[in-house]
Amino acid sequence: MNATPRPVAAILDSRAFGVLARILLTFPYWGSGLAKLIDFTGARAEMGMFGLHPTAPFAIAVIITQLVGAGLVIHGRHAWLGAGWLAIFTALTIPIVHHFWNMDGVMGVVAFHTATEHVGMIGGLMLGAIQAHWARRRA
Repeated sequence: MNATPRPVAAILDSRAFGVLARILLTFPYWGSGLAKLIDFTGARAEMGMFGLHPTAPFAIAVIITQLVGAGLVIHGRHAWLGAGWLAIFTALTIPIVHHFWNMDGVMGVVAFHTATEHVGMIGGLMLGAIQAHWARRRA
């Protein structure tokens, strides 16, 4: 017996709901990628702030990662690739940007919470890839 009410199951099974979920899941990536693309000088400054030099190639790589990775997840055809790419990127930001074990006081606490949120985001990306895979199998 399915415990999910039929109207809810119909929503969960709909293609549009799956796409919307993947758009919302990837918002931090495509939103950041677009912001960096619009303000490339700011993107380069951000890379420099985190010690990534030369700043332009790092900014370009981050923009491509965020936009293409999110696009693959949203589209769904190669969601596993986009989710994996974004998960690796997200995991790498922890030792590069959010290295709470090297920070004191409030900055360390903020970095710790951001790092733990990033771990949750990686789990969300895994679920996004699973959802896209199941949706494609049903289609």
